[in-house]
Amino acid sequence: MDTNTIIIILVVGLVSGWIAGLVFKGDGFGLLGNIVIGILGGVIGGWLLPKVGVHIGSGMGGIILTSVLGALALLLVVNVLKKA
Repeated sequence: MDTNTIIIILVVGLVSGWIAGLVFKGDGFGLLGNIVIGILGGVIGGWLLPKVGVHIGSGMGGIILTSVLGALALLLVVNVLKKA
């Protein structure tokens, strides 16, 4: 992986985690937490959405939307486990 790819992954992770934090909790998890949630959300969204037949599209918007949806799914699971 080159430096540009790593920077893109971190920026997409930050934006996705921040959006998911705003939607789900209203305040996020701080800079590092948002990046981690966004990156994990991208992995989850990229794996899960095609499994259920959802294809969002390509480009940066599609990547961010996929990451946000995956991050929201991750936050849902984390909050369910916290309450259990």
